[in-house]
Amino acid sequence: MSKKIIAVVGATGAQGGGLVRAIQREGGDFVARAVVRDTGSDKAKALAALGAEVVAGDVDDLESLKRAFAGAYGTYCVTFYWAHLSPERESAQARNLAQASKHAGAQHVIWSTLEDTRKWVPLEDQRMPTLMGKYKVPHFDAKGEVDAYFTELGLPVTFSLASFYWENFIFFGSGPKVGADGTLSLVLPIGGKKITGIGAEDIGKCVFGVFKKGREYIGKSVGLASDALTGAEIAAAFTRALGKEVKYDPVPPDVFRGFGFPGAEDLGNMYQFYADFEPALLASRDIALSKALNPELESFDAWLKRNASRIPLA
Repeated sequence: MSKKIIAVVGATGAQGGGLVRAIQREGGDFVARAVVRDTGSDKAKALAALGAEVVAGDVDDLESLKRAFAGAYGTYCVTFYWAHLSPERESAQARNLAQASKHAGAQHVIWSTLEDTRKWVPLEDQRMPTLMGKYKVPHFDAKGEVDAYFTELGLPVTFSLASFYWENFIFFGSGPKVGADGTLSLVLPIGGKKITGIGAEDIGKCVFGVFKKGREYIGKSVGLASDALTGAEIAAAFTRALGKEVKYDPVPPDVFRGFGFPGAEDLGNMYQFYADFEPALLASRDIALSKALNPELESFDAWLKRNASRIPLA
């Protein structure tokens, strides 16, 4: 009996790579098909070395996705907002993924999405600025508004809601910084509220857990997280891992939005959304379920123990 193919978009990225590795490590009834833009890249070759089928596919090219998804039992659909900072392009990419999944007759589609924050903060709400004329948190809203499209196509879809990536502390400049006085501070505009987080590799493992459950989560949302922590608790974890004190600096969202780096306003609004709607966000991410789907789920302390040396402090 042939194995069920799961076509994984973004296989050389954080979420998709974790899923491919989880599938190939465990094997069982499934095999990964890594969908990548460049089959000759070092990351693609590394996935091929694990036994994954590596095929070309571009989220901006519907026909290439149809070819990449052909014959797949399941598809894992994820988009790449930070590569281009365009909500409209991300929406178009998501629709391509949905259409290609429909064309392939996929029996289980997992769409990596986030909330459309405008359901909580309408555009006329002045608590946070409207961005690009029609979004509050563009990298959330563009994903959330496409959820209905997956449903309208009649796809057997599970909506996977991720949390703050711990890897943001490595690659996104979100980690502690050395101040003028030489002390380390962690700047987050969430006051005393909690945010949920998870390691990118764990997302892939959890998603594989959803695929293994068959139809159990079709039509449902699955919120993934390993911890729910305050800024002070995150700073304390850094203090333990780095062996030097890290102070928490809870700046107001307006200050964060004014930092001027690409995406600062978007992220400032995101953090404000986390803080202002803390109960809803915490309720939508299920740590116990994440652990059940992925028994190897790693706490922030455990993740930091492995990755502290990779976090830039300059």
